[in-house]
Amino acid sequence: MPTIILTDPFKEDFFKLSVTERKQARNALRFLAENPKHPSLRVHKIRGTPFWEAYVNKDVRTVYQAEKDVLTLHAIGHHDILKEY
Repeated sequence: MPTIILTDPFKEDFFKLSVTERKQARNALRFLAENPKHPSLRVHKIRGTPFWEAYVNKDVRTVYQAEKDVLTLHAIGHHDILKEY
């Protein structure tokens, strides 16, 4: 199981989500920790960057970097957060 590092920007983004979205995010992060290739996450690399994207729900995404057994979570939020990456 990979080590998960939550960056300060990720933590700030997380608390901007609604209560329901935070619950969904916790569930998605559990899947990410247990099995980063879980099909519900629809994980894929963000083209032209070192970042990966995982789905929390239809609209919310999390952006992270993967290095060996460490996942560094950089952002979470609605689909428009991807414009930053």
